[in-house]
Amino acid sequence: MLTRRHFLQNSALVALSPMVPAFLSDMARAAGAQRDARILVVIQMEGGNDGINTVVPFGDDGYGRNRKAIRLNRDDLVKVNDHVGLHPSMRAMGQLIEGGRLAIVQGVGYPNPNRSHFRSMQIWQSSRLEEDQIDRGWIGRAFDQLPWPRPGGPDAIYVGEEELPRTLWGRRTDAAAITSTDDLALRLPVGKSGSGSGAEAEDITSFVRRSVLSAYGTAGDLAGSGTAGATAAAAYPQTKLAVQLQLISQLIKMGGGTRVYYASQSSYDTHGAQLPQQARLLDELSGGLKAFLDDLKAAGLSDRVVVMAFSEFGRRVAENDSQGTDHGTAAPLFVAGDAVKPGLIGKTPSLEDLDDGDLKMSIDFRRVYAALLEQWLKIPAKEVLGGAFDPVQILRNSV
Repeated sequence: MLTRRHFLQNSALVALSPMVPAFLSDMARAAGAQRDARILVVIQMEGGNDGINTVVPFGDDGYGRNRKAIRLNRDDLVKVNDHVGLHPSMRAMGQLIEGGRLAIVQGVGYPNPNRSHFRSMQIWQSSRLEEDQIDRGWIGRAFDQLPWPRPGGPDAIYVGEEELPRTLWGRRTDAAAITSTDDLALRLPVGKSGSGSGAEAEDITSFVRRSVLSAYGTAGDLAGSGTAGATAAAAYPQTKLAVQLQLISQLIKMGGGTRVYYASQSSYDTHGAQLPQQARLLDELSGGLKAFLDDLKAAGLSDRVVVMAFSEFGRRVAENDSQGTDHGTAAPLFVAGDAVKPGLIGKTPSLEDLDDGDLKMSIDFRRVYAALLEQWLKIPAKEVLGGAFDPVQILRNSV
């Protein structure tokens, strides 16, 4: 998979003038992108979020017994029902539930869970449990199945400062990584490079040519609209995640045909002093997500977008001696948008019936992927996931 950095390093393979003529932008705009297609936005909650203090089973006697220092006061929780409540910092997501725009899938994980951040994230991103099958990501595999070439902009865009996530790796998948709208206005050097040969050089050349058309077309749309800086109808919090989501909203409004957007939020590895750290992160997630969905609703685009937020694993049921929690297994997963069935989905994990101190998984994460692929993006899931998985009913029947 070619990342933005790889693209920029090898862009000299194609002899292009520093100022790409306007007709290239016109060609890109006329490429026939599917501007009304459904869109999936993925938020990666990196570090292993403590699901027990996120979707809190305050009605379970095991909660108070296992957590003394980091137990949350039930009166402060955002009640979902008489047994479960959201963390106090998640009031904005509580409003999404009330408005019918947020589903909480409970007890999500996979068989024989791995407590390594790196390995578990590989599993989630590739949708494969076997280490020899992680060469591509689940989104990359999905797009690899579709007819080629495809019109419009990239199939997927990652908004962030890190390398392109494995989730988006594919053999015939156009995926880009950007940090701001400035990355769309590329200036390519004149000349040819001696680096790269054979199939690699051909792949890079093809990638550059496709990316020039889509990137300059998108940049032209930005410049032409005059709304690159402040198009949001909703007030976004001043947080890193909210900035990422606001940029994604701008890209969706431009209608470039991209089907998947990806953002990440780090620092959920709360081995010590968990309370303030997790409160800040969940406030960022909750506020950013609601602002994003409100923005799209004001623009008349909310019926086209579904958001999934996940973490690579949950935390242990019992707190540790540092007022934190250690790596665990199953955790809740969030799916948001106008199309979702709101509220709790699946059985709330028991804090009494444990597997060696960990929550028991009740829903395989690949069942969630199956629903998003088959029922939302309308892409066959069996080849992507390496088998048939019964989709979780997270979307409304009318979808």
